[in-house]
Amino acid sequence: MKKLLILLIFITSCSNKTEQKNDSKSHIDFTTVFEKSKGLETATYDETIQFYTELAESYSEISIQEIGETDSGRPLHIVTLNMNDSGDDFKKLRTNNRILLINNGIHPGESDGIDATMMLYRDIVQGKIEAPKQTVLVTIPIYNVGGSLNRNTGTRTNQNGPKAYGFRGNARNYDLNRDFIKSDTKNARTFAQIFHLVQPDVFIDNHVSNGADYQYTLTHLFTQHNKLGGNLGAYLHLEMMPKLEQKLTEKNWDITPYVNVFNRTPDAGFSQFMDSPRYSTGYTTLFNTLGMMVETHMLKPYKQRVEGTYELMKSMIEITEEDGEKIAESKRYQEKTWKAGASYPLNWTIDTTRSSTLKFKGYEGEMIPSELTGAQRLKYDRSKPFTKDVTYQNYFVPTTEVTIPKAYIIPQGWHNVVELLELNNVALTQIENDTTLTVESYKIDLYETRKNAYEGHYQHYNTKVKSSEEQVTFRKGDYLISTDQKAIRYLLETLEPTAPDSFFNWNFFDTILQQKEGFSPYVWEDKAKQFLRANPKLQIEYNIKVSYDEDFANNWYAQLDWIHKKSNNYEKAHLQYPVYRLN
Repeated sequence: MKKLLILLIFITSCSNKTEQKNDSKSHIDFTTVFEKSKGLETATYDETIQFYTELAESYSEISIQEIGETDSGRPLHIVTLNMNDSGDDFKKLRTNNRILLINNGIHPGESDGIDATMMLYRDIVQGKIEAPKQTVLVTIPIYNVGGSLNRNTGTRTNQNGPKAYGFRGNARNYDLNRDFIKSDTKNARTFAQIFHLVQPDVFIDNHVSNGADYQYTLTHLFTQHNKLGGNLGAYLHLEMMPKLEQKLTEKNWDITPYVNVFNRTPDAGFSQFMDSPRYSTGYTTLFNTLGMMVETHMLKPYKQRVEGTYELMKSMIEITEEDGEKIAESKRYQEKTWKAGASYPLNWTIDTTRSSTLKFKGYEGEMIPSELTGAQRLKYDRSKPFTKDVTYQNYFVPTTEVTIPKAYIIPQGWHNVVELLELNNVALTQIENDTTLTVESYKIDLYETRKNAYEGHYQHYNTKVKSSEEQVTFRKGDYLISTDQKAIRYLLETLEPTAPDSFFNWNFFDTILQQKEGFSPYVWEDKAKQFLRANPKLQIEYNIKVSYDEDFANNWYAQLDWIHKKSNNYEKAHLQYPVYRLN
């Protein structure tokens, strides 16, 4: 009898717990701040995290976890929605599912995605919309935590709502959508950790656009398809993008490519935005992820923008579900596209021989005298909408290419670079003994440097190198990095100094640009004369240079410096790029 009573109490207790869990679903109000305000407000950081925490407590299909740090001192979170209820072991999930990663609040004033994703997760688990069967959703609720906490009502000068929002710069005033390669912020380093944990097939970064005025609420900014290349580039351009446009048209949501113009009307035509690896979709491309940015139009009402973002994400889930096997197969094939000995494009320009035509829905605009400044200013007339054929330049061709080496070698002293490689899942092998190898060596020949600070750097550009074959002795502990790995594109884009977002161009190797040893002219003058006498060919070269280069002939120090740089006294480290290629 006593045992029976205990069993009855246990069953009753379990029943009560089940009822409590069911009660928690029915009694917690999952109406968002956005909905309560009738589309006028966006959730704060704390409100957003609380919403997902309570959603995860109520629905087993959702989990929330802290991952890594941000510059604000607060952690980043990821929220996983997995309708198969098999946890968030991503290695296991990738076996039978595609993974879609949604990033929100990289610019917290562009908050549309923050509110849209909250509603999307809730509506899926509550059965209000069809749930994906083989697509796992992962979201970073608010990526720029510091910017979200820095809430204001004025800095989005051009934007029509919400009432209050976060600031573009993060806690250290970095624009996080310029930091994916250089990773100056804790946010970017944690993003890399998340990205390589999740390894998404599809990536969405939600934004709000600036620039021109036009009729659309929604624009899309897919990664440039020629740059993505291979099967994935073709699929993105010929299938995924048209399918997204078609699905949204069927839902009465017009969409057009991102309108890449500034202070002029779009009807003259425009080009696709080239997303280099500093940007989120440029970074994710390096690991064969299909990336896109949602760019809603800043002047449309906030409610309309959020609803459009919601519908676009729903459509991308549908496409991922329908094309899941095709996406997986394209990714597998893409991993074989580049290998040692092949040519890899580093820099791109618009292909002027090809373009597309958009049926573009805009507004008439003209340049008129400004009543304020007296200069010409752009004025749109929304009473004059139009639909016109507009030229869209969305094909690019490479301007410079490089032969992919078998491996790179980096001396261990460049630990800052090694740390970023390790952060991005690059496989490195340390040399076990001092070893002399024949390698391709770069000398920095030419480069220009920005005169104004840009995201904490004075970035280099138009970089040129001189290449030579040399025997170099590497020390025990230096790093050998094979290009036969998934991170091959990341290695090429960061370690080739002429790449636009290379570590060299982002100032990681600036110490090689400064000469450490020099000469006193009164000492070197006599040695230089002896050196030229001992090298007759160099003496002839010197005489010719003096005869045709007037500036050189009139600059005694330049002459001494030229001779010094030809001698063994000149330091080898100056302008010597410290990353070597093994071919």
